[in-house]
Amino acid sequence: MTVYGIHASHEQIHPSGLLAAVRRAEEAGFGAAMSSDHFSPWSARQGQSGFAWSWLGAALQATNLPFGVVTAPGQRYHPAITAQAIGTLAAMYPGRFWAALGTGEASNEHITGDGWPRKDVRTRRLRECVDVIRALLRGEEVSHDGLVTVDRAKLWTLPDEVPLLIGAAVSPATARWCAEWADGLITVNASPERLKEVASAYRDAGGRGKLHLQVHLSWDPDEDTALATAHEQWRSNVFQPPVCWDLEMTDHFDVVSERVTPEQVAEVVNVSSDLKWHAEQLNSYEELGFEEIYLHHVGQDLTPFVDAFGEHVLPEVSA
Repeated sequence: MTVYGIHASHEQIHPSGLLAAVRRAEEAGFGAAMSSDHFSPWSARQGQSGFAWSWLGAALQATNLPFGVVTAPGQRYHPAITAQAIGTLAAMYPGRFWAALGTGEASNEHITGDGWPRKDVRTRRLRECVDVIRALLRGEEVSHDGLVTVDRAKLWTLPDEVPLLIGAAVSPATARWCAEWADGLITVNASPERLKEVASAYRDAGGRGKLHLQVHLSWDPDEDTALATAHEQWRSNVFQPPVCWDLEMTDHFDVVSERVTPEQVAEVVNVSSDLKWHAEQLNSYEELGFEEIYLHHVGQDLTPFVDAFGEHVLPEVSA
């Protein structure tokens, strides 16, 4: 059966508010949760960016939900530090934590002062990080000289069960590459044709594990309010790669999104006041083969969304 979870967006909501939201989501019937991991929001309007790893410890303790995080080792995080964070959470909460690994965005990584590498270099760097993290989680001492450098690193606190390392991809090409190393795949909502291409690319290349999907949506009982919320909060997030990868500052995102229309936002966010329509969209993703679906209401007040979807949408998709 497909698992329906909630996405915790640290870039939009104070960590205390997010903790309250995931606790309420568990009570409302959501079966899992996932978290972003950014140093900066995409827009000054979003206005937050708590440290995901601190928050995940609290969230795992405060609920019985399984959690995942999307993170980018290699620049802001040394892979040995990422491995230690993953290993500690997995040791404390066996079977309840996974991490999705991606190549990152300049908006988070430029803070180190290092240059932002080309995409092909970032891809090779991530592959090195994956190998380092896996070896450390197996208890090995690791030294490595490449795009990342590791000197005699060893984790002294290890989980009994190594958690899943999932590949993050938005294109078929990246999905095929993830199939080489990942324990599953996560992507974001797009057209049915595009999602089918990404999923097929991963499976056809021998990709194992579950297909995960993060769904950006905006719901309000009033249709105009649902669209206005999406436009206010998410218009900085409509840009395709490489733009979203390479912009550095919230000012940059806010400038380039000045003329983005509500209709353009609705092309990348599922906007509707109709809860039945939202349920139909989720069912369509399940039919494409996605086994874990995480709902990200792009507004900053999650309580009405959690309550409405818990009462009206989750029973529909679970049935």
